[in-house]
Amino acid sequence: MKNTIYIYTGTGNSLWTARKLGEKLDNTELIPITLAGSGSIHSESQRVGLIFPVHIWGIPDPVIDFINRWQTDPAKYYFALAVNAGQVAATLLQLKDLLKQRGAILSAGFSISLPSNYIPWGGAFSEEKQQARFTESLKKINLIAKSILANEVLPPERGPLWQNFILSALYRLSAAHVPKMDKSFWADDKCTGCNICEKICPAQNISISHSKPAWHHHCQQCFACLQWCPEEAIQYGKNTAKKKRYHHPEIKLADMLACISKNQSQV
Repeated sequence: MKNTIYIYTGTGNSLWTARKLGEKLDNTELIPITLAGSGSIHSESQRVGLIFPVHIWGIPDPVIDFINRWQTDPAKYYFALAVNAGQVAATLLQLKDLLKQRGAILSAGFSISLPSNYIPWGGAFSEEKQQARFTESLKKINLIAKSILANEVLPPERGPLWQNFILSALYRLSAAHVPKMDKSFWADDKCTGCNICEKICPAQNISISHSKPAWHHHCQQCFACLQWCPEEAIQYGKNTAKKKRYHHPEIKLADMLACISKNQSQV
């Protein structure tokens, strides 16, 4: 049975998760949602998955837009993995409701905890702590693969009750303001105008002007621009210059660019 997994990724955690799960499922096509086109989305696969990062305790807008273009089939097995730094909150419940509105059922939804890339709250985890998360996530991905291959119907995973209420409320309050939160990004004197930030932004929110990046207020707060800058020249606010950067160590820049541009190699 063929499987299709759609991916949204900024610093590589979701792409890594999709690759590891795809290896276990076999006969699986990985498709970045940024390459899925602007029309309606239809998959011939009987199992269809979605892997995406949790942004501010909910689903990123590009993923919501993508779901709203799905041609769903209630006979298909839909599953999802929400990648987060330890607070999945009610993200998968939100996804369940979105799919229900599209006439589909979320058969299973799983939380995957990986290192955070949200640098305003702290730099990268130590390598030891990163590796511990990778190891635990691989164990869970192995179990998830078995559930998917068995077409198990499971309740979506969720955070504790306080997360579901408080953090989900913060998501609803902040979601409309996220696109303009890029006003805190800036490039310091180390910037070489290399263009990587422009190329890697999944929201196509950055352009190079006078050899410096400019942000255009449809940001998704994925921090790909900051985390992938080879000179660590992109900052956010006043306190990121000395903080250690993070992107998944097994994901290369070329892998990420392949998720953005059809002219790059496959994911």
